Amino acid sequence: MFLGLNNLSSFAMYHYMKISALFFSVFFLLGGSFVHAAKVEVIQVPSTKMEQNIPATLILPDAYSQRESDKFPVLYLLHGAGGNHSSWNQSTQCAHLADKYEFIILCPDGGSTSWYYDSPIDPTYQYETHVAEECVQYMDKNYRTRANRGSRAISGMSMGGHGAIYLAIRHPETFGTSVCLMGGVDIRPFPNNWEIKKRLGDMSKHWENWEEHTVINQARKLKDNQIKIVLDCGRGDFFLPVNRALHKQLLEDGISHIYEEHEGVHNWQFCKDAIHRQFPYIASQFANSK
Repeated sequence: MFLGLNNLSSFAMYHYMKISALFFSVFFLLGGSFVHAAKVEVIQVPSTKMEQNIPATLILPDAYSQRESDKFPVLYLLHGAGGNHSSWNQSTQCAHLADKYEFIILCPDGGSTSWYYDSPIDPTYQYETHVAEECVQYMDKNYRTRANRGSRAISGMSMGGHGAIYLAIRHPETFGTSVCLMGGVDIRPFPNNWEIKKRLGDMSKHWENWEEHTVINQARKLKDNQIKIVLDCGRGDFFLPVNRALHKQLLEDGISHIYEEHEGVHNWQFCKDAIHRQFPYIASQFANSK
C-alpha cells in the first residue's frame, strides 16, 4: 500500500505524539527529575572532639550552582536510631524538596544510637558537639551559607526528632527553628531501649544523666519565642504520650510552639508526609531571616 504525503505526515505525527506521551509519563513518574537536579554527595566532616572524619550526606539545590553569588540557608536533618546519614535521602524526596524550596540540606551521621548527646560515659560518642558545632562550622566555612541562626533549622525523626529539639534548646545562638518529627522527647519511659543506657549509663545508677539529657527537662530552660518549635507526631505512634506531655508543659510554661497530630504510626511513610507538611514552614522561617 502506497502512502501519500498527507497520510505519511499523519502517520508520523501519530507516532510522535505517542512517543511524547510516553516521555512525559516517565518524566512525571520520576517526579520531574529532569527539571530538579539537586546535587547529592557524601562529604567527610572532621571531628576534633572524636578525632575522626564523620560522613554526612550533603544536598545542594540546583539554584546553588545556578546562582553563584547567592548564599543559602541550611537545614540540618537528623536520622533515627539504627539509621545513618544516608537514610533521609534514600527514604524520602528531601532532595526534590531542597530544590523546590531552595535551601541546602545536611544530613549528619549521628551514630546508630547516639541520641545526639555528648555522652558523659563514652568519649567516642560526642555527637552534640559534632552536629551543633563541628558540622555548622564546616558548612559555613566551605559552602555559601547564610551564617546566622535565622537561616539555620534543625529537624529529624524519632531519635533525630529528639536531637533536633535537644540541640536547638542547648544551642539557641546557632539554630532558629526546630521541627521535631515523631520525636522521643522524653527518654525516661524507655530505660532499656535503643541503647540509650550505653550513652548515659544504667538509669538505676545514673538517674541524674537521664534527667539532664531528656528534652522535656531541657525545655524548662526555654524562653518564649527563643526558637521556633514544631512538634509533629502520629496518633498511632508509641511516642505520642511523651509528645503530648511536652506540648502540655510548653503551654503551661508559656512557650509558643506549633503542635500537630496526624494519622500515622512510627514509620517512614509518616516522615514522608511530615516533610511535605513542614518544609513550607521551614522555608517561611528562612524567608523571614533574610
